[in-house]
Amino acid sequence: MPMKHIRTITASEMRGINRTAILEMIRQRGPVGRSEIANYLNLSLPTVMRIVEDLIEERLVRELDETEWSGGRRRTRVELNKHEHLTIGLDLGVTKFFGAVTDLSGKILFEERLDKHETKGEISFDLVCELISRLLEQAETTGKRIMGIGIGVPGVTYHDKGVVEWAPSLEWRNFPLRERILHKFSLPTIVDNDVNLAALGEVWFGAGRDASNLVVINIGTGIGAGVVIDGALYRGSHQMAGEIGYLLPGREYLSKVYPGFGALELLSAGAGIAQRAQAALLEQNVQIDVEKITAEYVFEAARQKQPWAEKIIDDSIDYLTIAVAAVITFFDPEVIVLNGGVSNSASQIIQPMVRLLEGRVPHIPTISVSPLGPRAAVLGAMINLLHNISDFYIVRKIS
Repeated sequence: MPMKHIRTITASEMRGINRTAILEMIRQRGPVGRSEIANYLNLSLPTVMRIVEDLIEERLVRELDETEWSGGRRRTRVELNKHEHLTIGLDLGVTKFFGAVTDLSGKILFEERLDKHETKGEISFDLVCELISRLLEQAETTGKRIMGIGIGVPGVTYHDKGVVEWAPSLEWRNFPLRERILHKFSLPTIVDNDVNLAALGEVWFGAGRDASNLVVINIGTGIGAGVVIDGALYRGSHQMAGEIGYLLPGREYLSKVYPGFGALELLSAGAGIAQRAQAALLEQNVQIDVEKITAEYVFEAARQKQPWAEKIIDDSIDYLTIAVAAVITFFDPEVIVLNGGVSNSASQIIQPMVRLLEGRVPHIPTISVSPLGPRAAVLGAMINLLHNISDFYIVRKIS
């Protein structure tokens, strides 16, 4: 049987690895001198100087007036050229579209929101193009370089092909999103799962800043997770890692099938909480327009100690805790970040969750709510674009 996945590193790839390390050091520690980079990364000074000059020529790095002195000639220090490059990032939520223009520092220059779009198929695509056009118009007024477009989709995506395999809320099946966006706007484009991008955003700018192992759990209309292991997104063999909305939280759920929302989503996601509340109130003959009941309404009712709501929220937290326990035992993250609409009620979720986990898992990581909210995915889109454009590598030595 032939060996699989065994290969050597080419000279070009080795240069790419060195380039990545240098660019990351400049990003994290800049302004920094070339000699300092060479000493810290254990690279030869000529290698560092060649790569830094390339980065300057590409305008990813800029020279400063201040200099370093290493006993020989004085050399200028360098830093990431954070403010001269812009990206267009979109987070296509189930009920809301959010887009922003960001620079490499994470600063958001312009934002656009489309609330309750309630679109499907081609109409959704047309709306995405309209949103990108509005953001591009604003970005072009700055005169700065637009690096590309990054789109986070609520569903299974083949990021390497830019194809949305299945996004139920948008009714996109095998949808060639990158190809169509590239054809329309002629800019480098990446397409990825929205929570994957949010995880990158949290690692650079949010609750898991520079963590090597992190999981973002988005609890909105549905539930999904973005997993970062050793600094890299983990996608799985079918690009479905993190689809924890399909987790079966008990033996009784083995007898059912879930063609739409998964079992956990029907219990603990925003839509599932609202549906369970509607059923409970109808059963009790409560005079209320059940169609207007949302997860936020149920959390507020639980805060007011209404028994029917307390039961639904307690059950939802129990099931979420089962999912978080699974995430902890599978991935052993440093940080778990909660994001999405339901995370707005994090004060009712996190403390009960931690109490339930105590004594039941070997180690409880930091569990916190995202400080970035909907901006996490658009910042992650910027990071993903930078990684793709700059030929980014992550290398790990097996010990």
